[in-house]
Amino acid sequence: MCLLGFSSGLPFLLVAGTLAFWLKENGIVLTDITMIASAGMTYAFKFVWAPLLDHWRLPLFTRLGQRRGWLLLAQLGVFAGLLGMAALTPHQLVPFVAMTLFVAFMGATQDIAIDAYRIEIAPPSAQGALVATYSLGYRLGLLAAGAIALILADHIAWAKVYTLMAVMMAVPILTTLSMREPDVRRVAPSSWRDAMRDSVIDPFTDFFRRYGWAIAGLTLLFILLFKIPEQAIVGGVMSPFYRDMGFSKTEIGAITKIYGVWIGIAGAFAGGASVARWGAWRTLGVCIVLESCSNLLYLLLIHHHGDLTMLTVAISGQNFAEGLLGPPTVAFLSLLVNRQHTATQYALLSSLVNLPGKMLGFFAGGIVTALGYGGYFVITVFSMLPAMLLFACLWRRFRYDEPGSA
Repeated sequence: MCLLGFSSGLPFLLVAGTLAFWLKENGIVLTDITMIASAGMTYAFKFVWAPLLDHWRLPLFTRLGQRRGWLLLAQLGVFAGLLGMAALTPHQLVPFVAMTLFVAFMGATQDIAIDAYRIEIAPPSAQGALVATYSLGYRLGLLAAGAIALILADHIAWAKVYTLMAVMMAVPILTTLSMREPDVRRVAPSSWRDAMRDSVIDPFTDFFRRYGWAIAGLTLLFILLFKIPEQAIVGGVMSPFYRDMGFSKTEIGAITKIYGVWIGIAGAFAGGASVARWGAWRTLGVCIVLESCSNLLYLLLIHHHGDLTMLTVAISGQNFAEGLLGPPTVAFLSLLVNRQHTATQYALLSSLVNLPGKMLGFFAGGIVTALGYGGYFVITVFSMLPAMLLFACLWRRFRYDEPGSA
């Protein structure tokens, strides 16, 4: 799971935050940067093709099994796409953006396969430990795609940086080839109509059937809203913000990516331990508040341009809170999933978690232009209030739903 986490984290910044630096150095304006760097929004729509990963075996990858076959295809796609971005560069903007979307699509497909694999190889009681280990690898992937990429970009061309990032995908590809396939039996549909019902209709109706329309509706609305503060600051707006605050790429890479990644890992393990002790639901409520309020730390940088101490303080608080939120989020979503529709249902739920925040990030450039960076960060904090009201409404339904929460 650690190595698969690395595979998942590596392409994410390369089509978002790190990409924004490359675009800014090519003279592209902020509004266009945030839109192009929102290619990661593809991750929010992965539920659209997730049924394929549950019900269709790839013809050329049959020997690997359903999960590993799709995973290997996605990893090879990320590898090829990063090489394509390096070859094209932003000077050929239209095909470059198309290749960026391809990398994001393959990265999202990889995430679908990894999430389904994680849920299927272990019972719910072990998901907290798996998520913490996955988060370690994910953060290491962010470290490579963030800090290492930024520091290298001060010394070599961006095209060479992206080529090196593509080469790093060799490690997870070898991992996929050597790991075992989950032991899950799936009944093949007898007709095309049954296939459509099993792959498209049942995964969605099953959720409402198990929880009832009222609880299911409130739960889906809560899932849509509670991660807006986090997702709103992981897109293209932060890279220009750091530069506008007077920090060099090496300083940004060293503090936000190297130091910040290890703080995030510490937060992830603290979150995993909290899930094991108090359960996913209770931990989730506390972590939502902490993560949202941590965005206010960025206001320190607005009044202390170029101050590395203040940057360290802001990154310490925000990254720890972000890492803390990860395990209870994944553990809670995993508890909602029916294993007969693992990939589809988890992809849908995790897509809903990320979609509104990524949409806010898409318009971040326009909001910053109108209200300034400070106004944008304040908006992200207040966006948690509707989610916390829904959390209170759903408290009785989910407080006893997982081991360790009684």
